Amino acid sequence: MNRLPAPMGLLIDRNRPLTFSFDGRSCQGFAGDTVASALAGDGRWLLSRSFKYHRPRGPLTMAGQDANTLVQLPDEPNVLADDYPLAAGISVTPQNVNGSLEKDRDAILGKFSKFMPVGFYYRAFYKPKGMWKRWEPLIRKKAGLGVLDLGFEPTYHDKAYLFCDLAVIGSGPAGLSAALHAANGGAKVLLIEQSPVLGGSLTYARFGLDANAAMGLREELVSAVKGHANIRVLDHALCNAWFADNYLPVIQGNRLYKVRARQCIIASGSFDQPVIFRNNDLPGVMLTSAAQRLMRLYAVKPGKRAVVLTGNDDGYLAALDLFDAGVEVAAVVDMRERIDTPGLVTAVQAKGIPCHAGHTVYEALADKHARHISAVDVRRISARGKVAEASTRIDCDLLCMSAGYMPVYQLLCQAGGSLRYADEHAAFSIHNLPKMLRVAGSVNGRHDLQRVIADGQRAASEALVDLDLGGAPGDGADKDDSRVNFPWPIFAHPQGKEFVDFDEDLQIRDIVNATRHGYRDVQLVKRFSTVGMGPSQGRHSALPTARLVADATGRSVSETGVTTARPPFSAEKLAHIAGRGFDPYRQTAMHRRHVELGARLMPAGVWQRPAFYGKAEDREACMQAEARHVREKVGLIDVSTLGGLDIRGPDAAELLERMYTFGFKKLAVGRTRYALMTAEDGVVIDDGVACRLAEQHFYVSATTSGVDRVYRSMLKWNAQWRLNVDIANVSAAFAAVNLAGPLSRQVLEKLCSDVDLGAEGFPYLGVREGSVAGVPARLLRVGFVGELGYEIHVPARFGEHLWDALMEAGKAEGIRPFGVETQRLLRLEKGHVIISQDTDGMTHPAEIDMGWAIGRKKPFFVGKRSIEILEAQPLKRKLVGFTLPRGSTKPLEGHLVLKGPDISGNVTSCEYSETVGAIIGMAYAGADQATPGTQIPIRVEGGEIVQAAVVQLPFFDPESKRQEL
Repeated sequence: MNRLPAPMGLLIDRNRPLTFSFDGRSCQGFAGDTVASALAGDGRWLLSRSFKYHRPRGPLTMAGQDANTLVQLPDEPNVLADDYPLAAGISVTPQNVNGSLEKDRDAILGKFSKFMPVGFYYRAFYKPKGMWKRWEPLIRKKAGLGVLDLGFEPTYHDKAYLFCDLAVIGSGPAGLSAALHAANGGAKVLLIEQSPVLGGSLTYARFGLDANAAMGLREELVSAVKGHANIRVLDHALCNAWFADNYLPVIQGNRLYKVRARQCIIASGSFDQPVIFRNNDLPGVMLTSAAQRLMRLYAVKPGKRAVVLTGNDDGYLAALDLFDAGVEVAAVVDMRERIDTPGLVTAVQAKGIPCHAGHTVYEALADKHARHISAVDVRRISARGKVAEASTRIDCDLLCMSAGYMPVYQLLCQAGGSLRYADEHAAFSIHNLPKMLRVAGSVNGRHDLQRVIADGQRAASEALVDLDLGGAPGDGADKDDSRVNFPWPIFAHPQGKEFVDFDEDLQIRDIVNATRHGYRDVQLVKRFSTVGMGPSQGRHSALPTARLVADATGRSVSETGVTTARPPFSAEKLAHIAGRGFDPYRQTAMHRRHVELGARLMPAGVWQRPAFYGKAEDREACMQAEARHVREKVGLIDVSTLGGLDIRGPDAAELLERMYTFGFKKLAVGRTRYALMTAEDGVVIDDGVACRLAEQHFYVSATTSGVDRVYRSMLKWNAQWRLNVDIANVSAAFAAVNLAGPLSRQVLEKLCSDVDLGAEGFPYLGVREGSVAGVPARLLRVGFVGELGYEIHVPARFGEHLWDALMEAGKAEGIRPFGVETQRLLRLEKGHVIISQDTDGMTHPAEIDMGWAIGRKKPFFVGKRSIEILEAQPLKRKLVGFTLPRGSTKPLEGHLVLKGPDISGNVTSCEYSETVGAIIGMAYAGADQATPGTQIPIRVEGGEIVQAAVVQLPFFDPESKRQEL
């Protein structure tokens, strides 16, 4: 194996070898390897083929910053092999290959590059009319990347929230020093690092002649950080964007952290930049930082004989690293005429390494199979971008290059910062950052190690001042006098193939030709040529593109600028966005009683509610037994999670008139009314019951998950209307139960003596205030489950007392609790709609037969105009009830309703009802399928089609006699 001895290999565990396969061959690596480093350790440098010309490609950055290492996994395409952790037994294959990786038949496309100039597809495939449909399959096949696994089973992903005084992005020397300084000042610090270990450039780069100085400093800083009580570390975590007020989405594994920081320091470092010359994309040509990462992080010897091409002092340090690792360094080729630190030249020459100042590599020469570098053509630089005729060939199997550094500016520009370029120094600077955001380290133009550390401390001192934690703004460090960027590392070749963008196979002439087509703005050049639109997102192509555009249009780089950086910083999976969110966890006042009774709990908004009582495997039997008990005797359910809004004031009725579709001004005191709410577009968004307790006092219920939205909506609208009314969200102030069933009045009479519970004294849809079990209570006669029932609301602190009293009082009647799943079955039998389950983001009242709940004579309510427009149009769909015989395959929520070959709707609710003796459900169907007696086809599990009968709702007690007893 191509491995170096310890202490090289910071990330690998040599005691844990892992076997895997690549392109059908068995390979071996170690735990801690990436796929690319394991292949390099196994002597495999050819990893992929390029996007357009199918050229051979190998590692370029070893940091997941380019498309050179894209590979295919069985269940995931377009994986960056230099970033993907190695796992035992994984099968890795190359992608974008026609034939084999070594002998790709489509490599011949490179010979026809003159016939595929930049933007040729815009001009070649649009005519004659309709030809694009013929060309598209062929183009997608030739330029296609990975293959999706359509049978892939999604893995678990979730979200969590983090809050801190200071978030530090990047754990290089600047980030570590900033985190320590801020934590010592009393700040709660969150340190976010993309790599598996802390240290940033300290883990791989060399600072000065002492090869071990950086590692010693790293160990000292990391030890202090990990031992600090005020610092929390997220390693192997990607801060993928910056949003207003320091909102930072951070991806770690399968979790998306939503971080909110009072102050933020970005110490993201800088990207090593390539030199542009012919065949600079051959395997074996890589950035100096990539070679150093291979050696120090993975103990991989990057080559046998190397040439180092540099535009700064760091190339000499990389040459010393290579020499110490046993690599023969054939030459250091310095594009500068004069080095900033002469002592480095002396040190390198002392190792017997020749140095060529004022020279460059003009061309990389391939081996006989054209799959790896074998030599370089070195020439003196005669003018900017020009070379002399005299040529020197140097044989090598490794070329390390560095033209300078580009600050990792993406998050900063997302925060509104502006990137400026000083043409005379070939250096970038960041300006116009928001006050709560600071920048430190090489991203801030500091490259000397001591200046980087001081800059981190300066940024932390300023953050401490803004956090009111004392201290004083630090002086920081002056910018380095040394120049790290060579001003023009671009050398055009008559035969081309000098790649500016490795992802998109874009050459010098492609960028120049884009400007000749009239695209003078760098943003338009990007869109026309697709430069910077690949996986690297311009990390290595933005600067040379800006230089070429500036040169071609007679401007400076500071005038052209670079392309806009937008979120996300790196590709993220939809699973991270769609992952489960962790809501604040809440329990009702009766929660302990539910647990004692064996409840199976389920989430309902931010609450935990009993789904049913009994064993999980007995769900169906438990539900049917609970439902039967409510229909025949009496049941008790905890409904404390319902939203509650207290509306008081002279304009209380007027507010409800405007917010809800029904009329409430004439509602009598002591009565309730169904309250349906729509948005401005006429879509149904919530429902509840409005109770009039006094002329100027209403108590309104809302759905568990919708109450916060309703409350915000009321506040928003009343900020415009300025009605004389107080609106209070009292959901947490009350606990509530629903006592339901034909024997419910008998049970309640034992505990309530100051309210007439008779049918005449307390009719259906009435509301009364009294006491139950000695506790002040609001009693509502409502019938969501279709039985005689009482909703009892008491102060939350008496919730458990109320539950115990009712359970004790109902022993003679055989009272038993029932859960949410049972409640949903009972309401389904009555055809009652659950908002957000039986409705969606487009449902308007006519689609769910709620026209009766609209006050037609009212001059206004939110959504009235939209509803009138919608009702004037023919219905396209309607919510219908359906039945299937017992024993049929039961449709699930979301299963499709068909009309011929087309989809006409979907199932919203479905259960077997022992009361009805059939499978019952509700579904959206085409308007012409909504007539009772119509058969609607529903596609269920396995693709089976079942024929359901549309029936008139409700399924049970159509005259509602039971709830009006």
